Amino acid sequence: MNTMHVAIVSAEKKLFSGDVTFFAGTSISGELGVFPGHLPLLTQLVPGQVRLKTAEGNEDVFWISGGILEIQPNQIIVLAESAERADDLDEAEAKAAKERVQSMLNKHESDFNFAKAQTELREISAKIDAIERYRRIGKV
Repeated sequence: MNTMHVAIVSAEKKLFSGDVTFFAGTSISGELGVFPGHLPLLTQLVPGQVRLKTAEGNEDVFWISGGILEIQPNQIIVLAESAERADDLDEAEAKAAKERVQSMLNKHESDFNFAKAQTELREISAKIDAIERYRRIGKV
């Protein structure tokens, strides 16, 4: 079976290290799907999911707040600013945070930082999306 080694690391911890047959993530240019033997690439990741299919055939989902993705033919490295396994995310907390930020966006107070709120909303929405994908693959 043709595999590539993937390492997902955040500033706080190593989240994953192992062999996979497929990798997907969201770069500034859009969604990337990578199989073993992919051409080298270095790109910026945006808030979103990282999805893996392990050599054993299992699927795994991670949330990242953004970072750097390095792809080599037989290796992928994700250097994330912040990241969590989808099964470690708190859905109720993420949905409450999303409602709070959306409420602030609607108020438009004078000292409000609109760009920061939009960034936070994208990160929270990405968390919720990762949780929902994890649920769809039958893990929750």
